[in-house]
Amino acid sequence: MRKNREINVTYTDEIWIRRGKRVNPKKKHQKYSGWIFKHCLPLCIISPSSVMLRREIFEEVGYFDENLPVCEDYDLWLRIAARHPIFFIDEKLIVKRGGHNDQLSHRFWGNDRFRVKALEKIISDGILDKSQKNLAIQELIKKGTILEKGFRKRGKMEEADYYHELIKKYRSYI
Repeated sequence: MRKNREINVTYTDEIWIRRGKRVNPKKKHQKYSGWIFKHCLPLCIISPSSVMLRREIFEEVGYFDENLPVCEDYDLWLRIAARHPIFFIDEKLIVKRGGHNDQLSHRFWGNDRFRVKALEKIISDGILDKSQKNLAIQELIKKGTILEKGFRKRGKMEEADYYHELIKKYRSYI
């Protein structure tokens, strides 16, 4: 990054260890380089431990949203990827350990609830271009539909109705 001042954000590949055993990432976890906003929408593909970025990026887009109990990294990467190319270094430079009971992502059922909040936030911020906004709305509708079905299946009609109305609202935007 010292040699390439135009590069503001990089991340690396990682070795995954789950419950003490090395595992291979699935295709959906594939890493990308450049303008990767659309690849960041389905799930968080960037591990915070693998990132190096210039301080000015935080000053521009803000920090982790502490109001999100999980998926705060997803929210941050969306805000960064919407504004900047993110460069991938195809070397396994960190070890990512998961599967332990105190892992944040295990604390809540339906982590997509928090991804939907992050999507709503970035859609309403007005920073997305038309294409990015449409992609974000499509992803919100997709995640919202899954959540609605999950809540209905569990007999949680108030939550299901909330996502039903949310989906209806965002469908009217496209």
